[in-house]
Amino acid sequence: MTIRFLLNGEPQEVSAPPTTTLLDWLRERARLTGTKEGCNEGDCGACTIMVTDPDGTARALNACILFLPQLDGRAVRTVEGIAAPDGTLHPVQQAMVDLHGSQCGFCTPGFIAMMATAHLNGATDHADQIAGNLCRCTGYAPILRAAEAAASAPIPAHMRADAEALSVPFHVPEISSGGVAPGDGGQTAPPSSQDNPAFIPKSADALAAWYLDHPDATLIAGATDVGLWVTKQHRALGDVAFLNQCADLRGITSDDQTIRIGAMTNLNEVRHFLASRHPSFAEMIRRYGSVQVRNAATIGGNIANGSPIGDTPPALIALGATLHLRKGNARRDLPLEDFFIAYGQQDRAKGEFLENVSFPVQADNLRVYKLSKRFDQDISAVCGAFNLTVTDGKITDARIAFGGMAGIPARAARVEAALIGQDLSENSAQAALSAFAEDYTPMSDMRASADYRLRTAQNTLLRYVAEMSGKPASVLEVRA
Repeated sequence: MTIRFLLNGEPQEVSAPPTTTLLDWLRERARLTGTKEGCNEGDCGACTIMVTDPDGTARALNACILFLPQLDGRAVRTVEGIAAPDGTLHPVQQAMVDLHGSQCGFCTPGFIAMMATAHLNGATDHADQIAGNLCRCTGYAPILRAAEAAASAPIPAHMRADAEALSVPFHVPEISSGGVAPGDGGQTAPPSSQDNPAFIPKSADALAAWYLDHPDATLIAGATDVGLWVTKQHRALGDVAFLNQCADLRGITSDDQTIRIGAMTNLNEVRHFLASRHPSFAEMIRRYGSVQVRNAATIGGNIANGSPIGDTPPALIALGATLHLRKGNARRDLPLEDFFIAYGQQDRAKGEFLENVSFPVQADNLRVYKLSKRFDQDISAVCGAFNLTVTDGKITDARIAFGGMAGIPARAARVEAALIGQDLSENSAQAALSAFAEDYTPMSDMRASADYRLRTAQNTLLRYVAEMSGKPASVLEVRA
């Protein structure tokens, strides 16, 4: 298929198989080798680039799990395009030089792209911004100093050029019809095979009609999961649809009763929206993945992939979330907890997709506890969500859900029953602990043993009671 985008300010028209990653195209066709391949799964950040959307939003993304069709109509800026056209270094580049932020240099291009995007967006939470970029040389201190030193510098004019260029239709010169890029040496990308058809719908209506005719197709949202099917498992995906241009599947709306989140809303947007409403949920999303991953991953993808260790379903189940599914013109609503049937099985028919997820506006009694080997950006061993309602000193409603404790995200129905009617106290929690073994039979694997999972799930209930009672409970604030 043919994709049109801007690359470091230059229009490109590229023909390539739809599951070609941007990283492969940059290095093998465009001959822009500053963008590095490290893990090839979105963990190390060596492949970080900046993508500007038609609305002017600039996002740092991992090129290794970003497919070319996701760039159609957008602008890409690699490390080669961070300095000004006259060679003047970007403020973050100059600061990295001045403050010795680079040693071996392998990771540096990804850091530069990440830091330049943060600088453009005015983001000053530097440690969080670069958390998805690995460096084994500097120990991060000089890199953080460089980010801080550059923060107050003016944004270079050329860094705003992509948003301005996308505000009007851009022309692709005839010479670049095969995908010529600066540094390509005049070589163009050869025409690609079209054996794997792809579709880029502009709306949910268009997707619904196409998906009826291609019910076995793979729907690609942010590709933070599907990308690894290609880069790690070398799977041929067959028919694919890229959903990132379905504007009506993105966004968050709220009234006095209901919060509704479009399936294509990325997790950074979800995090910022929830920060003032359910901050524990928002903090879990911060830990869920790096800025680059959260910029791509969608709430719909995190639900629809059916993973037993997906981190948003337990919290959404605890909030009483409902899925809004669509097949053709037929729509139905389904409680999220009923969507998961068994490992690898969901209540979703062929040709049916998730449009939105909604949950009631409510007081913030939600706490979400993610347990993982690494504190940040790791797959959960256990993820528990608690949402208890206390009226006149007694627990009158309880919604508790866990991931990592069964083949699907699931509610703790017996624990809930043991708590309802009791006061919110450690004694009540202790009395309910044995019910966890009735609700869950966890497995042992490389992340945790079954005993560990069961014990720590029980401990999170004790932690919830302590936290809701005003006692110190944060694992980041342990004191001797």
